[in-house]
Amino acid sequence: MSMTDVLSAEDIKKAVEAFTAAESFNHKKFFEMVGLKNKSQEEVQKVFRILDKDRSGFIEEDELKFMLKGFLSSSRDLSDKETKALMAAADKDGDGKIGMDEFATMVAEL
Repeated sequence: MSMTDVLSAEDIKKAVEAFTAAESFNHKKFFEMVGLKNKSQEEVQKVFRILDKDRSGFIEEDELKFMLKGFLSSSRDLSDKETKALMAAADKDGDGKIGMDEFATMVAEL
């Protein structure tokens, strides 16, 4: 399965291009731009599974750094600062990884 099975390739491209500059990533704007905020719970779960590269049931910090590549392979890596900010925004229980429920909650936040 690929991201374009769930999200529009055009929306993905526009969203990734909006955050090409270092330290510019904003997860709320990104998820809105790719159209993820308007997707069903099942579709959000599909995106989570794509980002969970090691199939552990969690997105760990090392996977999070490459999150944009999960949407578009030619995109940049998140900086350490952006990765830590994204982890802090999503990791509600403080265990150092993002579960599916935490990911869905983060996507839904306005």
